[in-house]
Formats: sequence, C-alpha cells, structure tokens
Amino acid sequence: MAQSRRLFLKIAGASALTLAAAGAGLGVFAATRTPVRALIPWEEAVSGVHGDPRLRALAWAILAPNPHNIQPWLFELVGEDAVRVWHDPDRRLPQTDPFDRQIVIGFGCMLELLRMAAAEAGLAAQITPFPEGGGSPRLDDRPIAHVRFSPGGTQPDPLFAHAAARRSNKTRYDARPVPLEVLDAVHIAAAPRLDARLTNEPGAVGALKTLTGRALEVELVTPRTFGESIDLMRFGKREIEAQPDGIAIRGAVLEGLHHAGILTRETLADTGSRAFRDTVEMYDGLIGSAQAFAVLVSPGASREDEIAAGRDWVRLNLAATSQGLGFHPLSQALQEFEEMAPWLEAAQDMLAPDGGRVQMIARMGYAGDAPRTPRWPLESRVMS
Repeated sequence: MAQSRRLFLKIAGASALTLAAAGAGLGVFAATRTPVRALIPWEEAVSGVHGDPRLRALAWAILAPNPHNIQPWLFELVGEDAVRVWHDPDRRLPQTDPFDRQIVIGFGCMLELLRMAAAEAGLAAQITPFPEGGGSPRLDDRPIAHVRFSPGGTQPDPLFAHAAARRSNKTRYDARPVPLEVLDAVHIAAAPRLDARLTNEPGAVGALKTLTGRALEVELVTPRTFGESIDLMRFGKREIEAQPDGIAIRGAVLEGLHHAGILTRETLADTGSRAFRDTVEMYDGLIGSAQAFAVLVSPGASREDEIAAGRDWVRLNLAATSQGLGFHPLSQALQEFEEMAPWLEAAQDMLAPDGGRVQMIARMGYAGDAPRTPRWPLESRVMS
C-alpha cells in the first residue's frame, strides 16, 4: 500500500510538472481551467439581462441545487403571465433514484428560488404543483408545476440576498465547532414548513457520520450506482463547457491526472485502483469534518411532500450561507435501490421513529469558498 501510494504521488507530481512545462507554467495553466462559458448563467441571473420578468426569475431558478446537477427542468412560457414546468425525461437517475424522489425534491428547490426571485421584482408567483396529478411510481409526461405571476401581494425574501453565494459546499470543513445559537439562527431564517432538525450534539453528529459514511460506501461499491455517477462526470474545462451538467471534475491538478490516465472513468470504476481508493478516502475526510448536521422530515411521501421538502431544503441552504456555513447534502442513505434498503430503514428508525419520511440529510460546518456549479444556459431549458 505504501509503495502504491508513493508511486501515485510520483506520477501525480510528474503530471503537474508536465503541465507546468507547457506554456508559462502550472499557475498560468490553472488560471485557464475555469469553465467560464459554463458559468455564464450565474452572471446572467445577477445582471438581469432578460427582458421578460418570468425569464429573469427563471434565470435564478435554474441555479437551484438538484441531484447530480442533472438540471431536469424544462419551461414553457404560457400567455403573458404564466410558466408551465416540465420534466425532461432524458434526465433521470434510474439507479440511485428509481422513483424520481430526489428529482422532485430538486424541482422543489428550483420552484422556491423562482418564487423568491419573482418576489424580489415585486411579483407574486402562485405555484401549483402537479396540476394534473403526480406521476407514480415514476414521473410521467404530466407537468411538474404551473406558475402564475401577478404584480404585488408579496414581500421580498431576506434569504434571496444569498442566492448568488449559495453552494453545495463539498470541501473539507474546519475543526471549529458550530455553536447552537448559529444553528438556531439558520432555523429561524429558513422558516421551514416541514420538520427540520439541526444538531451539533456530539452523539447525534457521530451517529450521522456513521450512517452517511456507510451508506455512501454502499453506493460507491455497487457498480451500477457508482457507474451512474461516473457516467455523469465531466473531466476538465472542455468536457464541462461542452456539457455543463453532471459532476464537474475541474482544476489544474485533477485535469492533469485525467490527461495522465490516472483519474479516468475506467480507473474510478475499478474498486482496486488507486483512484477509487483515493475517492473513498476523500469522502471519509469530508464526512469526518462535519461539525453539525441538518435533517429534513416530511409528514408523508407524496409528490407534494417532495416538492415541499425541496422548497425547505434550498431555504436551509441559503440560511446556512447567511451564517457563513458550508452545507453539503449527504442523502445516500435515503435512496431506494435494493442494496441501500438496510440503511434507509436505519435512517428512518433513527431520524423519524414516530413516522414521516426522511427526505434529506446534510453535513454542515465552517468552510472555505466553493466554486459555482456549471449550468446549461436558460435558453436551452425554455421550450419553443
């Protein structure tokens, strides 16, 4: 193992030197690795370039967190004052999300950001989820939501001030404890409709680290579920800009390892490879750095409950951002594929012993900055 590790570091160092030798050095190379084109939607939302107020609200909405960043939404402008929201049937996670629960939660996040962006412009957005009924057990060709905009009747939401800074922060968190009063401030600011529980209690944090770590391991060692993630990985600036969805593997070092053949889809799929073992170690470190956790429980498991969970989830994320906290979803234990069943049952028993459906889990802690996530341009999501 030690020899393998030294070899890996030697090769990684050699790839970095190769990058440094090309052009004016690694620093210059690194400066060119940002997928600028894939980040334009963030700038367009902030600058408000779209003339139609519905499009200005949608420009913010598409920045919402969603599973594996698959961005499953399509929008239809209806008349002069409405939007119909559809699901793109080609954007699913059939292995890890066989019943589209996580997809619907992502739609809830998007709809809440849409409502907040509209309110910022003085518009009330009346959201009707699943106006023709919800797809069960999977989404079908019926609309996800109908949204009607009208002037007045609403107040700007203070949380919207943090929309441009919101991230799913997947970095390692500081060792600084998160005080209970900070968690209370997050809860108050988020004003969740559902049962949101935030804890820094050492026993609870330890139990949740174990639950989320073991569940993540199940996803990683199950070929078809980790394979789903691997298929959605975009390696380096060129791939990310060509397809600005999925899991962005970015930065000079990672891109160099990819070009050197060390970090590839093939090596990640090999559970005996150094790349796979380093991935497991990386996640162990991320989970181990958690200083607090957030858990969201809905009263039921209907599609409307899932939409409500998404709306609360993005509010918790924004509220955590307002307090300078990193917020990283770790909900693998809640997935509904066969191999995860024991951990889903354990999560339900631990976190909702009196009933309800555990919808989301996140680790929290003080963290450094995380980059913006690539997005498809809004025009690619609007149906003509």
